[in-house]
Amino acid sequence: MATLVNLDRPTESNLQFGNDQKGPFYVDEPCLSKSCDPALQAHEISRQHHDQIVSSLAAHVRAFSESGQRFRIYHGSSNSTRPPSTGNLLDVSALNNVLSISKGDENSGYESWCLVEPNVPMDKLVEATLPYGLVPPVVMEFPGITVGGGFSGSSAESSSFRCGFFSDNVHEVEMILGNGEIVQASNDHHQDLFHAAAGALGTLGIVTAVRLRLVPAKAFVHVRYTRLATFLPDAIGQFRKMKAGATFEYLDAILYSKQHAVAITGTSIHNDLPEGARIQTFSDAADEWFYRHVRQRTARLAPGTEADEYVPLAEFLFRYDRGGFWVGEMGYDYFHHLIPFNRFTRWLLDDFSHTRTLYHALHATGVTRELVVQDVTVPWDRAIELIDHLADDLDIWPLWLCPLGRARMPTFHPVTALSSLSSSATDTSPDGSEPAPSPPPSLSDEMLSIGVWGWGPRDRAAFIARNRGLEAKLEALGGRKWLYAHVFYSEDEFWRLYDRTWYEGLRDKYHATSLMSIYEKIGRSAAGDHDARGWLQTAREMWPVGGLVGMWRAVRSGDINLHRSAKWKWIAGS
Repeated sequence: MATLVNLDRPTESNLQFGNDQKGPFYVDEPCLSKSCDPALQAHEISRQHHDQIVSSLAAHVRAFSESGQRFRIYHGSSNSTRPPSTGNLLDVSALNNVLSISKGDENSGYESWCLVEPNVPMDKLVEATLPYGLVPPVVMEFPGITVGGGFSGSSAESSSFRCGFFSDNVHEVEMILGNGEIVQASNDHHQDLFHAAAGALGTLGIVTAVRLRLVPAKAFVHVRYTRLATFLPDAIGQFRKMKAGATFEYLDAILYSKQHAVAITGTSIHNDLPEGARIQTFSDAADEWFYRHVRQRTARLAPGTEADEYVPLAEFLFRYDRGGFWVGEMGYDYFHHLIPFNRFTRWLLDDFSHTRTLYHALHATGVTRELVVQDVTVPWDRAIELIDHLADDLDIWPLWLCPLGRARMPTFHPVTALSSLSSSATDTSPDGSEPAPSPPPSLSDEMLSIGVWGWGPRDRAAFIARNRGLEAKLEALGGRKWLYAHVFYSEDEFWRLYDRTWYEGLRDKYHATSLMSIYEKIGRSAAGDHDARGWLQTAREMWPVGGLVGMWRAVRSGDINLHRSAKWKWIAGS
């Protein structure tokens, strides 16, 4: 069953965001003024309307709780490679608006921020904030990833070596607990819930609004492609040194092979481009996919040399959308003899090359049974061992490298290696009269994230064995997986890696046991629940029916038109 929201139910205002006496953090009016671009006026929504939706959702949650029914949350779309779920669903898809934007005063020390509902995707958020000269510090590279997904999942991008995970830039969240209670969680209120919910995949409560930090935006990004050493250990060492001495805001790398590694740095600049500067875009159908563009720009570069260009900010933020990094190339592999992979077909079929439509195809074709789509992390000192394992056991190229900052522990974020910030904390104050302040939380080691996306074995048993081999190697190296994709750990293996006592204590404290647990949500036995498919699903996934069904679903959903109407795209002379 699907539970629908009653939008007509009146309610008192529940949202208490921004009642901070230190400065003007709250904007009482809708975020977009009459003078804004009319196309952005669709974001306007009254706080009363938001509260009506949240109150109605809370009533449904309360009813589920009182009747002892468990339920899942339906957001309306998914960038996960796990198959869609069924059963009791709480439909939160109406929570898709930017509620307010507050532009701070740098001279007074007041930060800029926005109040936003969880189903706002990255492209709409950027379109709403850019007219104010603002942008989130961490913007996921796929336009369809939502604010709620970024907070409840683990999201980190090329700015994360400085700014941390997306959730590290969230000041406050409004949540519905499993008993229907509405709370605000932050560093000041329900701090344990606030930090644990980041990365817990929505299993501790239902996020209904987020107060997100914003930073000044500049018009362009000066992008530099640096060809790294052809000897892999030297290349990884150079990349690590670039992170340590960074003067730029963005850093990632593409490893095309052990001999061809490219570091990509980005520095924000205003409109004053150097004379003759090259402006490059990646959103137009005639543009090359970003990873192919970088390979072409660097193929003839000697190690240690660079190539520069200038990219409009939003074009840079969403540079990996077309082709979904390089997963889109596998769609052409799927159709092999029917559709060649060349510049013309990429232009002709551009509507199907954006990540929103690629995910329709992934879910329809059943190729996730054969695709290794994983992000993994490892401490820097063990990166070479992991890359060697990936090369020898999976032979998947390219690999995407993204350095991460430290994260607060415990967490479900893909980090390890706890280290105490203080070794001198005591249980009492020096005179013994009262308890001393709690010791500071532990932080993780700094990790390197590696994106592993490519074909695995067609044989199901071999596919599972390779994935389990990767999981075992990660554990041996002190690494972790991002939990958005397939997980093959048994439940005992999973809880050997994460703090079960901490998590289940929070589940009890915040009445979250009516929600799916994190292992129930992502766990897979070695048999894999895909193998329970019926004959109709099997028939739909047969070649080339699955691919055609995926294309049809993309057209039917309307997602195929979203990139065409995007307001963030660069227009020459604008």
